Amino acid sequence: MIGRPLERFPLAKRLSVTGRYCAHMSAVLFDMDGVLVNSEDYWVEFQEETILPWVVPDADVDVAEVSGMNYREIYDYLDSEYETAVSREEYIDRFTAAAEELYTERVDLLDGLYDLLAELEAAGVSTAVVSSSPHEWIGWVLERFDLEGAFEHVISADDIDASSKPAPDVFEYAADEMSVPPADCVVVEDSANGIEAADRAGATVVAYRIDAHGDIDRSPADVVVDSPAELRGTVLERAT
Repeated sequence: MIGRPLERFPLAKRLSVTGRYCAHMSAVLFDMDGVLVNSEDYWVEFQEETILPWVVPDADVDVAEVSGMNYREIYDYLDSEYETAVSREEYIDRFTAAAEELYTERVDLLDGLYDLLAELEAAGVSTAVVSSSPHEWIGWVLERFDLEGAFEHVISADDIDASSKPAPDVFEYAADEMSVPPADCVVVEDSANGIEAADRAGATVVAYRIDAHGDIDRSPADVVVDSPAELRGTVLERAT
């Protein structure tokens, strides 16, 4: 069971008279791919079997090398580090078509997410989606699972003119948008680049272990969890 959809998602910030977040001074920032939805399982297979052999047929590139990056930056990275065999336009068209099918038809939602969001809301904890994916892709997920309005902020790497993960920029930007210091944020991430980015931002990092990423370096995380139930308990413990 996924859980029950929240009936409402009030967006008003809970402020003290000083204008700062009251009580816990905290927020939870969720990565999308591999955390909110199990898309990383599909993306890893897609990149291993389709994208990487197609774009850089003469190179042996580990998917972990590009996990957590914005898909446009993946091409730019491959183009700078290896010899690409297809154009950027061809690559973007193929990736976008795969994304639409994946997010609108195939992925499953993190078990217990609705209840977790309800508990965080009840505790006065702000929430955000912080993803390297474009807003259109995030929107497909939010619409499909009736999560539109569920998060106070929805932030894409496309919102900032800066480096993608493992650079900390997107998490620093998200914390600033939420008026919360990065040190008061809990970030839930699954990829090595995402974990490193959140750690470099100075956030508390909950690493969600998924099979798709195998034995990656999770050492920068404050805690590693192995199941949706453990993720939920750890986030609530750290954030409330």
